[in-house]
Amino acid sequence: MLLNTLQFNTHGKYPLVVLHGLFGAQDNWRSQALVWAQDRRVIIMDLRNHGMSPHDPLINYVSMSEDVIESLNWLGLQQVDLLGHSMGGKVAMQLAFNHPQRITSLLVADIAPVSYQPHHQKILAGLNSINLDTLKSRKEALDILMAYQPDASVCQFLLKSLYKNESGMFAFRYNLKAINENYQAINAAPEPDILSAKQAYSGPTMVLKGANSAYILPQHKPAFDALLPSAQLKIMADCGHWLHAEKPELFCRLVTRFLDRVV
Repeated sequence: MLLNTLQFNTHGKYPLVVLHGLFGAQDNWRSQALVWAQDRRVIIMDLRNHGMSPHDPLINYVSMSEDVIESLNWLGLQQVDLLGHSMGGKVAMQLAFNHPQRITSLLVADIAPVSYQPHHQKILAGLNSINLDTLKSRKEALDILMAYQPDASVCQFLLKSLYKNESGMFAFRYNLKAINENYQAINAAPEPDILSAKQAYSGPTMVLKGANSAYILPQHKPAFDALLPSAQLKIMADCGHWLHAEKPELFCRLVTRFLDRVV
C-alpha cells in the first residue's frame, strides 16, 4: 500500500523518514520537518488508516512497516534514517527488525518494543459516541469528547482529523472502525521475523523519552537490550508523551545531533 507522503528538500544527507502516532497524521510533524530540512531531505508519511493515506480493515505492525517499504521503493530510496513516535515508533522498529539493510539509523520517540495494556478506552468511547451523521459543529464534537476525556488539548488533537467530506458531512481522516477492530494489535509489540537469522536491530539507535511519560519504564530495559542492543536513551526533562510538541526545539536538536554523528 502506497502511503501519502510530503517531502521537504530533495538533497543533502541520508533522507529522514518520520512516522506519526495513533490518531495522528504527517501534518503533526510539519514544523519539525522544516527544521531538519535545512540540511537533509525529510519525508513525513501518513500511516495507513490515518491522514490522507488509504483505509484498510487490517492494522498491524508488519503490514504498516511493509507499507513504508513499498512507499520507499516508489520514492526510489534504498536507505533512510527512520524516526517514529509512539505507534509510529513501533512501525519503525518492526521495519528495522525485518529490513535492517534499509535503515541507516533508527530513532524511537517515547515507546518501547513491548505490549501495552489497553489505555485508550475512554478516548475510543468518546470518539465512538460522536454521531457523524447528525453532527452539526466541531464544538458539538468537542463537548461530546470532553465528557469522556477532560483534557482539552488531547481532545483538540483527536479532532484535528475531523473534516467535512465532499457531501458536506463530518468525517474522520483516521479509520475509527479499523482502529476499534485492531486495537489489540496496536497495543502489541513489534516482533522480529522468527524465520530471520537476525533477531534484533543492532544499527545506530536513539530512544527519546519524556521524563513525565510512563510509556518507557525501567522494566522495559530487557526488551531494549534484546531487540535494540545499540540503543542510547535520552530523557527529556519536563515533558510527557508528546515530547516533540512540548519541547520541539530540544527534540529537533537531539535528533539532528544524533543524525550528524551517525553520518
